[in-house]
Amino acid sequence: MNMDKRTKGMILVISGAIFWGVGGTVAQKLFQQHAIDVDWLVTIRLLIAGVLLLAIQYIRSGDSQVFDIWKTRFTAMSLVIYGLFGMLAVQYTYLASINQGNAAVATLLQYLAPVMIIIYLVLRRKTVFRRMDSVMVALALSGCFLLLTNGSLSGLSVPLLAVIWGVLSAVALAFYTLYAIPLLARFDSMVIVGWAMIIGGLALSVVRPPWQADFASFTLEVYVYLLFVILFGTMLAFWFYIESLQSLSPKETSLLSSLEPLAAVLTTVFWLHEPFGVYQWLGTACIIGMILLLALVKKTDPVSEGHSK
Repeated sequence: MNMDKRTKGMILVISGAIFWGVGGTVAQKLFQQHAIDVDWLVTIRLLIAGVLLLAIQYIRSGDSQVFDIWKTRFTAMSLVIYGLFGMLAVQYTYLASINQGNAAVATLLQYLAPVMIIIYLVLRRKTVFRRMDSVMVALALSGCFLLLTNGSLSGLSVPLLAVIWGVLSAVALAFYTLYAIPLLARFDSMVIVGWAMIIGGLALSVVRPPWQADFASFTLEVYVYLLFVILFGTMLAFWFYIESLQSLSPKETSLLSSLEPLAAVLTTVFWLHEPFGVYQWLGTACIIGMILLLALVKKTDPVSEGHSK
């Protein structure tokens, strides 16, 4: 592995992680300052990003890579389930949490998913509960408590609906990660994610068609933010993450991708001027510490595979 290739991989995964984190903050600005509808944004984000990812894969590998997944009934049904209960569920709950609260809290709550996966695998007796797992669970729960209460037992420091959607986002991400494993063993990840995005977007289109929006009220600023969320915060972020795996190990990409919640927190606090208390910063440090610890664990397991955004 030469230095040039490694440097390129590091730039790609760092850029992708920052795009993911900042994309959530930009979505918050669209929701809270430009009255963009959550359902509509999820729909166009999934449809456009999904089509672009499949187009890239088609150009690189041809139609067989893109369409083979539909040739058997089992994989086709698995893909539809993954698109609806994995991709759509993750995207919708995450953005709904941002809409009700802020991008920092939504992103950090979503990162409780690895803890949920650990507990699920232990209960199913597919793995043993290691000492390192107990440390990660303690960090996640402590961080969550400090983040949501700012150290006070008198009540939540963020809206309850934001917490509910955020926890549901973590549950959806846990399902998204585990359910994808058999599909990823047979098909390229860009094909799976691209189709899952299109399936989720088409399903939500029944409720919120992408052409039903008050486009006349959209300013240039709104279009720029929408472009960032769809292209940079979704399509390019995922593509860069996958490309980085060509020159970096999964452990290295996992470590560097932990910049995502940090980017979400910093942009939420310093760009959108959201209040963030001392104990919330401490809670953030606990959750990011849990992410780093997870990435450093030598044993490869489903907890550290895949990415949601």
